Amino acid sequence: MSTGELLNVEPVELKFPFELKKQISCSIQLSNKTENHVAFKVKTTNPKKYCVRPNSGVVLPRSTCDVTVTMQSQKEAPVDLQCKDKFLLQSVVAGPGATAKDVTPEMFSKEAGHAVEECKLRVIYLPPPQRPSPVPEEEPEEGSSPKATISNNGNSSSGSEMKSLISKLTDEKDAAIKQSNRIRQEMELLRRGGNKTQAAGFSFIFVIVVGLIGLLLGYIIKNIMTLELERGV
Repeated sequence: MSTGELLNVEPVELKFPFELKKQISCSIQLSNKTENHVAFKVKTTNPKKYCVRPNSGVVLPRSTCDVTVTMQSQKEAPVDLQCKDKFLLQSVVAGPGATAKDVTPEMFSKEAGHAVEECKLRVIYLPPPQRPSPVPEEEPEEGSSPKATISNNGNSSSGSEMKSLISKLTDEKDAAIKQSNRIRQEMELLRRGGNKTQAAGFSFIFVIVVGLIGLLLGYIIKNIMTLELERGV
């Protein structure tokens, strides 16, 4: 901190974590320690490299003002991150009720007899923040099953084939259900027609067919569930 008669300036070292091709900003706080309006102006030895907002203004009595200094993106890093750029903050007592529009270059002219207070600010480049290194992927232990890898690759390469097989099994299941319903309807017609002998023979056949259809349905449903589970892995 720099303590003058008019303003306290914090900090007096402008620290920029240097990174190529990236704008970097830092702030300066000006504190008016008097009962007067204090005008200020910020100058730099390298105006094309930095943007200062505001670069001039008025700090009200017993108040503070923040100034933001932005370093434009740089294409090359200086040797050893050494920087010779400097800033100069000038301050002077302004008239009562003065605003930023009332600030003029003549107010900071020592030749005109104005009592100008000056504070020099250094620029310091800091190394860029360290980014955490990526966590290396763990290699599978010897003897461990590569099931997850195989499943992922299988899903990407044979997903369409699995869908086709599930669709085929579903169609077979629907056909078996329709066949069972048709046989039941024929049995009901025979019973209503009074042909008990033929109905009895047909009942025996129906039991066998229904049993086979049941086994077929169970096999188809089991395969569909197995394929669905494998596809969800």
